[in-house]
Amino acid sequence: QVQLVESGGGSVQSGGSLRLSCAVSGATFTDYAIGWYRQAPGKEREEVAHLETDGSTSYSESVKGRFTLTQDNDKNVVYLQIDNLKPEDTAMYYCAARRGNEYETSQPGGYYFWGQGTQVTVTS
Repeated sequence: QVQLVESGGGSVQSGGSLRLSCAVSGATFTDYAIGWYRQAPGKEREEVAHLETDGSTSYSESVKGRFTLTQDNDKNVVYLQIDNLKPEDTAMYYCAARRGNEYETSQPGGYYFWGQGTQVTVTS
């Protein structure tokens, strides 16, 4: 069973930075696609970034240029560096995982392993 644990959230002022971590256990995480999602109160869960099994990354237009995915293969950790935070970035942030050829169609992005989330709060 793959386990995902997010950390690194907190409360920061607009323009500040955070680095979120997604620690993956129970699998070689390079065999999995990793997605980062966020969900604000009253909003649908939204993908902000993902890492494909080939190492490629992509970002939503709302965060592109401010969010950066990196990985530490030795530690099985995926990082989401967030710079120039804005109040609209306030949300619970989740990481998720799936194999590239496997999907859970009832879940966002087809991901079937999810962490418990880490809260990001941006104040003005």
